Amino acid sequence: MNRRQVFGEVLLVETVIAGFVFVAVLGLLAFCLVRRRAGAGVSASQRAERPGLEGYYVAALASVAVLLVGYTAWQNHREQDPKREEPVRIDVSAFQWCWSFGYPQAEKPLQVSGACRGKQQPTVVVPTGRPVTFTLTSKDVIHSLWVPELRYKMDAFPDHRNTFTLTVDREGRWKGRCAEFCGERHSTMDFWFKAVSPEEYEQWVDAHAGASTARA
Repeated sequence: MNRRQVFGEVLLVETVIAGFVFVAVLGLLAFCLVRRRAGAGVSASQRAERPGLEGYYVAALASVAVLLVGYTAWQNHREQDPKREEPVRIDVSAFQWCWSFGYPQAEKPLQVSGACRGKQQPTVVVPTGRPVTFTLTSKDVIHSLWVPELRYKMDAFPDHRNTFTLTVDREGRWKGRCAEFCGERHSTMDFWFKAVSPEEYEQWVDAHAGASTARA
C-alpha cells in the first residue's frame, strides 16, 4: 500500500537522522568530559564567545531542520498525488456512536451503516489496486476514523469535510476505530475495513445497490 510504504520510508529516514545527531552529540559530550576532566592539565579557555563555532552549529541545525521539513513535505505530496485512474468515492459520516459509509458512484443509492453493538458493526468495502477517496464529516461532535493496521487516521468534524485518498495493495479485513473521545459509547465505535479484488468489489456493489443498509 502506497501510504504504508511512504510512512515506513519517512520513519526510517528520520530515525537514521535522529540517531546520527544523538551519537554525534553524545560523542562531543564524552570528548569534552574526557578532555576537561580534573587533572588533565588543560586550562579553561578565557574566551567568552566563539561566534565562528556557534555559527557553524546554527547552520548545521538549520540544515537538518530544512532537510527534515523538505523531505517530509515531498513525501506527503507523493503520498497524496492523485492517480490518473478515477478513484472510488466513499462518503463517511460519523455520529454518536457509529459510522455510515455511502457509495455515491453506485447506480442506485448504496449505504452501509450499523449500531456499533455486537455484530452490528458496519463494514466499509474497498477494491485493491485502485485509489479510493474518502470524504469525512460528522453529524454531531468530533470523531476520528482510524485503521491501526493501515497506519492511517483522519478527523471528522461537524459542518466540515476532510478528504484523503489511499490505495490498498492487498486483500484483507481490519478493525477500524474512533480515535477521538466522543462520549459514553466511544469505546464501542468500531467498524470493519475490508479490501477485496476489483472483481469482487464490483459484484458486491451490484448486489447491494439500492439497499438502505448493506452488509458485507
